[in-house]
Amino acid sequence: MGYRGFCLYLVLLALSLKPENLKSEELTCNPNDMRALAGFSNCLESAIAGWNGTVSPDCCTWTGITCDNSTVSGRRVVGLELGSKRLTGKICESLAGLNQLRVLNLSHNFLWGTLPAELFRLQNIEIIDLSNNDFLGSINNKGMCTISTRIQVLNFSNNHFSGQVPKDLANCTFLNHLSFDGNSLSGSLPETLFQLKNLILPDIFGSLARLEHFSAMSNSFTGLLPNSLVNSPSLQMLNLNNNSVSGPINLNCSAMKNFVSLDLGSNLFLGPIPEGLSSCRRLKTLNLARNNLGGELPNSYKNLKALTHLSLSNTSLSNILSTLKILQYCRNLSMLVLTMNFHDEQMPNDENLQFKNLESLILANCKLRGSIPQWLSSCHKLQLLDLSWNHLGGNIPSWFGKFESLFYLDFSNNSFKGEIPKSLTELQSLIIGNITIEEPVSSFQLYAARQGGPSLSYRQISGLRPTLDLSYNILQGPIWPSFGNLKRLHVLNLKENNLSGPIPNNLSGMTYLEKLDLSHNKLSGEIPRALVNLSFLSTFDVSYNQLCGKIPEGSQFDTFPNTSFEGNNGLCSAEYCTCQSEQTLHSPGEKKMTTIGLPFGIGAATGFVLTVICCFMSGLSFPYSRTRGRT
Repeated sequence: MGYRGFCLYLVLLALSLKPENLKSEELTCNPNDMRALAGFSNCLESAIAGWNGTVSPDCCTWTGITCDNSTVSGRRVVGLELGSKRLTGKICESLAGLNQLRVLNLSHNFLWGTLPAELFRLQNIEIIDLSNNDFLGSINNKGMCTISTRIQVLNFSNNHFSGQVPKDLANCTFLNHLSFDGNSLSGSLPETLFQLKNLILPDIFGSLARLEHFSAMSNSFTGLLPNSLVNSPSLQMLNLNNNSVSGPINLNCSAMKNFVSLDLGSNLFLGPIPEGLSSCRRLKTLNLARNNLGGELPNSYKNLKALTHLSLSNTSLSNILSTLKILQYCRNLSMLVLTMNFHDEQMPNDENLQFKNLESLILANCKLRGSIPQWLSSCHKLQLLDLSWNHLGGNIPSWFGKFESLFYLDFSNNSFKGEIPKSLTELQSLIIGNITIEEPVSSFQLYAARQGGPSLSYRQISGLRPTLDLSYNILQGPIWPSFGNLKRLHVLNLKENNLSGPIPNNLSGMTYLEKLDLSHNKLSGEIPRALVNLSFLSTFDVSYNQLCGKIPEGSQFDTFPNTSFEGNNGLCSAEYCTCQSEQTLHSPGEKKMTTIGLPFGIGAATGFVLTVICCFMSGLSFPYSRTRGRT
């Protein structure tokens, strides 16, 4: 036993000789804790000031010691914090005798050697910080968190540990801070490490001087944006989409000279749209969708001259006229997503609005009133236009047919009337498929809002199928035969309108068509047999019209369910030319024929037998009351 240990032992002996009737306020630390501290001190090569027993016989008053006062038999040591004390030596297993210890901080010293396994068997330990020392060896097989189940902080950074990251970290369910940087660890990170739901993002980005791209989307991160991250001069792209980050959006744009892309969509940010972002003059991509923001767009956003992609969906944004007047100054803007904002406002019809470089505009589910504005006619570069789930009315303008790049048009769930513009059958991108899409610099998510069901999300525009969706309106007139020119169209949805006339045979020219929904209209005549040639057609619905005649057979038509044809009193199966007034449809793959034999024998004195056989084909009609899908 060294000199320091001998002194501590004498203090312990003196404590054991104190009178039994000593008052509680005179009690010193627990003798077991004193013994453990003596062993710890004896393993050190340097003295700890105030630990020789001459200053106070009560170890709870010593430097770096914290005790609780909850016991009358002796206060217990719950904290040992000796960081930056220039300690040298190693840690002995006797330290594990502090069985009530909660906090152990020996960081920024000159301690060396391996760690005793007993250190990780302290039942009450919550914080272990051994960073910036000279510890070595493996930290595997220490039984981490097997007994010490309350550990919240493990900091082993800047040592000489080797081997793999311990797999038993999976037991540390309360762990919120873990640091192994600055060691010689090898191998892969255990998958169970990413199941620790309480881990938080450490604020260590200031030391990453060359960090340019940081993406941690779709995790469970909480708390504030790390200060060093929002002040990183090298950072160009930050993506924390789909987490639970909150607090202010306070990027230091003056320090972040190269910053071009920010995606904080689907988090828990509160308050108004952050005005400070307008100082990030090189910003190209900005996504703040699905946060608890609100108010009006700051006027200073007109300074974002480099902005190309902007999504503010579902942010309770108000004043659509002001928003568009500001954003028109962003001359490079090519994608604008404003879904689920501006509720019950009027669609602006200011002819002075100019968005000549706009390629994608999504204003879905805003309950906007009015009609399609004239200023859209100048957006000749439009590829995608979604105005679905609004309260827009009037006629659909014919000038949409001049948009050579338009391949996705969704006007569903509105109140548009009149005929379908014949010019829509002249859309060049749906005839020859000349679609060139410029994707944003990061994974910029689009959301197609659907009431009564989950939203459909698309990571990129290229994931959208060429579509014309005019469903749930009050359109009337014919389906133009020239729709057959749209060879590159994948989805045609005209459901729930007042369209009349026959289904054109020319629709068989839409060779890439996957979905055709003409249900709930007033169409008449037969289903064209040529539609069997649409080899990619997987969804087909003509239910609740006034169709008659044969249901085509073969190819994809053998897979369509009964519901695709019901509600048409004149439809029948292909084996018979004449349809009866009372009909029955059959399941796919089942032979569409019903034969009824009615043998009837009449026994008489002469033994004469009369047999009558009647064969007929029938189909069952169903009553239907139309219910529109929009609100």
